[in-house]
Amino acid sequence: KDHTVYGPSKAALSMLTKTLAKDLAPEIRVNGVSPGAILWPDEGMPEKIAETIIKQVPMKRVGDPTDIARTVLFLVKDAPYITGQIIAVDGGRSVGW
Repeated sequence: KDHTVYGPSKAALSMLTKTLAKDLAPEIRVNGVSPGAILWPDEGMPEKIAETIIKQVPMKRVGDPTDIARTVLFLVKDAPYITGQIIAVDGGRSVGW
C-alpha cells in the first residue's frame, strides 16, 4: 500500500543511473547502491518486527553502515570496469526466495 510514488521513483533512479553511465563514459563511471535492512537503534523497532525482517534476509542479520561503506569503497577503488549498475547491499533479501 502507498507505493504509488516510491516504486516509480526507484525505477527513475535506476534509469537515471544507467543513462548517466552511458552518457558520461568513459571518463566517469556511475553506479548506485541500494541498501537493505541496515542496523537500527534497539529501542526504535519492536523485536517482533525486527525478527520478521531478519527471517527474510538469507544472511540472517541486518546490515551495518560499514557494509554500505565497503561497497562504495569497492566501487570507487577496485571496480574500474563497473558502470551503470545498482548494487543491492541487502544480505540477499532482494533475491526473493
